[in-house]
Amino acid sequence: MAMKQPHVVIFPFPLQGHMKPLLCLAQLLCHAGLHVTYVNTHHNHQRLANRQALSTHFPTLHFESISDGLPEDDPRTLNSQLLIALKTSIRPHFGELLKTISLKAESNDALVPPPSCIMTDGLVTFAFDVAEELELPILSFNVPCPRYLWTCLCLPKLIENGQLPFQDDDMNVEITGVPGMEGLLHRQDLPGFCRVKQADHPSLQFAINETQTLKRASALILDTVYELDAPCISHMALMFPKIYTLGPLHALLNSQIGDMSRGLASHGSLWKSDLNCMTWLDSQPSKSVIYVSFGTLVHLTRAQVIEFWYGLVNSGNPFLWVMRSDITSGDHQIPAELEQGTKERGYIVDWVSQEEVLAHKSVGGFLTHSGWNSTLESIVAGLPMICWPNLGDQYIISRTVCRQWKIGLQLNENCDRSNIESMVQTLMGPKREEIQSSMDAISKLARDSVAEGGSSHNNLEQLIEYIRNLQHQN
Repeated sequence: MAMKQPHVVIFPFPLQGHMKPLLCLAQLLCHAGLHVTYVNTHHNHQRLANRQALSTHFPTLHFESISDGLPEDDPRTLNSQLLIALKTSIRPHFGELLKTISLKAESNDALVPPPSCIMTDGLVTFAFDVAEELELPILSFNVPCPRYLWTCLCLPKLIENGQLPFQDDDMNVEITGVPGMEGLLHRQDLPGFCRVKQADHPSLQFAINETQTLKRASALILDTVYELDAPCISHMALMFPKIYTLGPLHALLNSQIGDMSRGLASHGSLWKSDLNCMTWLDSQPSKSVIYVSFGTLVHLTRAQVIEFWYGLVNSGNPFLWVMRSDITSGDHQIPAELEQGTKERGYIVDWVSQEEVLAHKSVGGFLTHSGWNSTLESIVAGLPMICWPNLGDQYIISRTVCRQWKIGLQLNENCDRSNIESMVQTLMGPKREEIQSSMDAISKLARDSVAEGGSSHNNLEQLIEYIRNLQHQN
């Protein structure tokens, strides 16, 4: 009798930016014949686009959902309510679900074997306790950029050598205690929880404890290109039994399943895409459009919306702006000149299929919040960026993109319309050739990594073999 394929239970942190890369990996594992149970909260399960199409294309991909305990009208953004829900409601439901899955698999006619391992988002640290209780190996998937993870792993060392907490308000001071990032990292690039006055501050200690928990993983999975982050990964390799770099995951998926992936372009999306913008893009000159999106978490004040809007209109370039319905609060009157300028050369949408937009021939640049998913998608598409980081790993990403890789321009945190106008004109004009040359080299590196024989392609094969070996050990 043939041995059943391994069964991987995947649980992402319940936000879109975390769900999508793990869903890409789920499809890659199913494409290799493995069974995957992808666990969502009830709320996200109902909103997930193309769920049925994914199940049809990948018969070994199964979806389950559990309650997050939050009211239906809760915004479910990255806040304390969601983090509390993880510990108090989602954790026990996840444990019960795993027991149920295991019991079903024990029946003689079960088509799906018991779980071989758990693959969890690095922010879902309670899963380590659940996995250990059930004696299951756990693989940790890190969604933020690896440089951010490595920096967080070095926080105890930064406290020990006196670089944290900051001794004054000068945010331009270089951080020297993160090996592999010498000469690059500054205070202003560290996340908000590093800007506290005491080393024992709860926010800082929480971040340290959560990150240190990841060392209990059997393996660490990173959505990056090994060649781009080798200095940091070589240091992290001393902390983790195994590290697999699989990025850019969306490109790796496209390379493996080809035309099928284009039919599932909205996989992992909790937002309905506006397809009409593609017709508008078709009417624009090649490389003329600046695409603007700040992801799913960034919120703007009305003043910021107006400044960005004026800057885009005044730049003279066509622009496509993703302006989520919840990106700012209230209903505000828009100046007539902005409405007219947008009518002449702009297009505003609630949401788009970003991979498709970035790949369009008329798009020449990307004004971004510097989220890691967006950065990787821009790199694969070969599009230079204007970076406006807001939280978490975005500051380190922006620093790397603009100062080290030289594939973007950094917009000041307190931006105004004239600065935005100037940045757009610079990116789309005099600086284009120089930045594009650097981007072409980085983009080729990323695309080569997912091709046959590339580092990410090879690491995926090794990860699948590792999971198969785990099944035999169990």
